[in-house]
Amino acid sequence: MAPLRDRLTRRAPAQAEPGAGEASQEAAPPPPPQQQRPPTPGQVRRERRALVRAREDRIRDLGGLLLEAYKRDRLKPELYFEQAAEIVSIEERIQELDGALASLTRRTMAEANRCACGAPLVWGAHFCANCGRPVGEAAVVACAHCGNPLPAEATFCSNCGRPAEPAEAGYQTGPDEQAPTIAGQG
Repeated sequence: MAPLRDRLTRRAPAQAEPGAGEASQEAAPPPPPQQQRPPTPGQVRRERRALVRAREDRIRDLGGLLLEAYKRDRLKPELYFEQAAEIVSIEERIQELDGALASLTRRTMAEANRCACGAPLVWGAHFCANCGRPVGEAAVVACAHCGNPLPAEATFCSNCGRPAEPAEAGYQTGPDEQAPTIAGQG
């Protein structure tokens, strides 16, 4: 009963009854360390914003302190060095947060399916809705004449205006056959 009482009252092993301390140490293993989740980009931005405001306040205060000391002819360089060192430490923390924020947003951008322009890509899209770039390494279909990437359902090339054909089909025309042309063009 003594080990249970010791655990409930959370006494130090030195204060526990003799002989009961050994049993309580064996019965109560140390709690596992809790793993903290990495901060979200929003949390990092909030901390950075607060530090930037604090840095601006400290710089303003340091300037006011220096001006007042100059007016009263009581300059104390050690006080200014101490204040400046504090500002520099805040700036270093801001730089650390900038690096953390960059890595968090890079990871978030990599996790999200996004185009090179930064726009989100809808699942199954072949082209970016924002800039028109083809999604993936190779275009879905390319114009046989100019090589411009085209949507799979395109009937005409948006770049040169010719009928859309797979790139391989463009080489099937023989010397006595004419390549297809648009009406009005030679």
